[in-house]
Amino acid sequence: MQECANSSYWEERYQNGTTGWDLGLASPPLAGLLESPEAPPPGRAAVLGCGRGYDAVLFASRGFDVVGFDFAPSAISASVRLAEKASLNTPLKVEFLQRDIFELPGEFGGEFDYVVEHTCFCAIPPAKREAYVRMVHSILRPDGELIGIFFTGDSPNQSPFGSTAAEIEEYFAPCFEILSLTPVTNSVPRREGEELLGRFRRKNWGVGKN
Repeated sequence: MQECANSSYWEERYQNGTTGWDLGLASPPLAGLLESPEAPPPGRAAVLGCGRGYDAVLFASRGFDVVGFDFAPSAISASVRLAEKASLNTPLKVEFLQRDIFELPGEFGGEFDYVVEHTCFCAIPPAKREAYVRMVHSILRPDGELIGIFFTGDSPNQSPFGSTAAEIEEYFAPCFEILSLTPVTNSVPRREGEELLGRFRRKNWGVGKN
């Protein structure tokens, strides 16, 4: 279980082509949100575990100033290529950095209006989930928002590690106001019934920088 906390593990997955989480496109629920009346206004956004950059480029194409972070060098390289292609006609404000997300508070404390979560929370060992919550809280500005797609499948002993809605609320409620956490209705077929869309506002007290 702990091997998924190492950069080399994820780089090997990219090198071997065993990237089953990769849809080849941006998350449909995130795309749907940005096209809806409930779309958040553009701001500075961090995309955690950005993979090949689809979600980061999606947000940048909607006017957000985006930084995508990933553990794997191959993911960052692919993201840069995608952004360069997407910027040919209209320049986008997006960059990609290879980082351990748990070290972001030291470099990016209070930096972002939004954190975007998609297949990152479910990829880390469950023992690190509380640290994940503290990290997200720390890199958000006051009243910043976490926008997340959470996996609810049942795989307790290997990544992706599923979570119930109650478990997600229990982890995040100490540091975030739960604005919404609802089942997704426009997942890709292989994820139908296994995704929740959450929007959580940072509490301006408690764990992390204020």
